[in-house]
Amino acid sequence: MDDRVYVGNAAVDGATDAGWLLGHFKPAGDVRHSTDVEVKWGVHPAGESRSRWATGERRTALLVLISGAFRIELPDRTVVLRAPGDYVVWGRGVDHSWYAERESTVLTVRWPSVPGYRVDPPVRR
Repeated sequence: MDDRVYVGNAAVDGATDAGWLLGHFKPAGDVRHSTDVEVKWGVHPAGESRSRWATGERRTALLVLISGAFRIELPDRTVVLRAPGDYVVWGRGVDHSWYAERESTVLTVRWPSVPGYRVDPPVRR
């Protein structure tokens, strides 16, 4: 197989790295290794939430709802994604957290890919 091409399944591949499919954390030489962007396929049971707020953010993020209902908490507002394709984008310096109002699948894209942002596993309520 050409090492410049990778074919996989987001649910299967994401299960081995907390949902992350592409980013700086993939091995050097792997076509999925990138310092430019990170991509995550997140599957969240109803009631799951981020373990703590992300603060001091140095990346821009796009979060797209695939299915379910997913709430993004921002310093000055709450955004609830309810219909497939609903999305929210926030820039550098915007603190955030999240909560799965229903079982949800979301696609997250962040850029650039910056080491050091791993947090505790999500909390289930």
